[in-house]
Amino acid sequence: MITKYDVLVVGGGSAGVSAAVGAAQAGARVALIEEAGCLGGASTTRGVLTYCGIYTLQEEPRQAVRGVADNVISKLRALSAITPPQRHRGVFLIFDPEAVKLVLDKVCQDAGVEVLLHSCVTEAQRADGKISRVRCADHSGEHWLEADAFVDASGDCDLAAFSGASTRYGNGGAVNLGTLGTRFGGVAADADISAESVHAAIHAAKQDDPSNQLLTKDKSVIARLPISGDVVAYLASVDYDPRDAASLSKAEASGREQAWQYLKILRRLRGWQRAYLASTGPEFGTRESRHINSIGQLNWDDVLAGRRSPDTIALGAWGVEWHDRVTYESSFDAPPGDGAYEIPLSCLMSIDTPNLFAAGRTADGDRRAGASLRVMGTSFATGQAAGVAAAYYAQSKRVDVNQVRSCLREQGALIASSEI
Repeated sequence: MITKYDVLVVGGGSAGVSAAVGAAQAGARVALIEEAGCLGGASTTRGVLTYCGIYTLQEEPRQAVRGVADNVISKLRALSAITPPQRHRGVFLIFDPEAVKLVLDKVCQDAGVEVLLHSCVTEAQRADGKISRVRCADHSGEHWLEADAFVDASGDCDLAAFSGASTRYGNGGAVNLGTLGTRFGGVAADADISAESVHAAIHAAKQDDPSNQLLTKDKSVIARLPISGDVVAYLASVDYDPRDAASLSKAEASGREQAWQYLKILRRLRGWQRAYLASTGPEFGTRESRHINSIGQLNWDDVLAGRRSPDTIALGAWGVEWHDRVTYESSFDAPPGDGAYEIPLSCLMSIDTPNLFAAGRTADGDRRAGASLRVMGTSFATGQAAGVAAAYYAQSKRVDVNQVRSCLREQGALIASSEI
């Protein structure tokens, strides 16, 4: 039996949920496929508990992403499960991941999205230059799902790669480093959780004990969660290939070993004496994998030059956050001007597969633009745009950018820098 949809979204993270909801609100029958047992992606299965890219980085931050993201944030606020904007190099919101699971379920239910959890795409077939159907595996076996349009929000660009669409790994040999999100419980309310103190403790420990040389990063965002009071950090890092199961498995093992070493060191700080490792990941946080090759790549030089996009459908507000795979050092270059740049629809559209759209970190940016586009706040925006575009393609087998822009505005999204 083959089930048919208007739009099929692969990946249930921030980008995938926004794509599915955006497409459903545009009138499409939508299925959302997610291999985990919950929605949220990095926010629930990878321990990345900070929404970056929702707000600009100025002294007085302005909200640059609304639409589906606004709905999610308002529901989290009703549960007291998200903080006001916080600042550490960038501006972000800290949230409780269990609340995110609940909220994303509700957002998809309200929109009429059919969610298929514990489902993994294993194959994709083409016909007449387009994706025609995908094979999914779950605990009852394998099934074929057909659709008129597809959104790849898988993070690793699995759908595009499996379908034979044009993709690439990283950018010119450069690939952003991955890090294992690490959550610590038992940290006292008055504990020293400053990034500066954490950095000093790790740096000193690496100087004093040769066994600590295996540790990678000594700097990280340190964030306290709004409900539990647990503390999350992004320290344990590994150079691995997320497309390769053996490479990823070694990375997961290394990351967990590092997490216990970091715990031992952090217990030396004031208020950390009773700290324990509440969770690692549970999946490694991949910052970059495959991208689609698109009709029109987003280039950071265009962002720096302040060039406007005639087909803008979303705003980016995060900086170029690059984590080096050799030195494990990170850098951060903020966007210029008013703090928000315009993202064109063309960088979400496959160059050779007209019914395939990308969202989140599968979108097409050069090395620096991709390092900004990838974060969850921006993924809400690119996801919603990709979903709306896919819905229109399913209806008419073409995409009219003016229709997409009009629909996004009706859904409450911000699509031009003049709107914030």
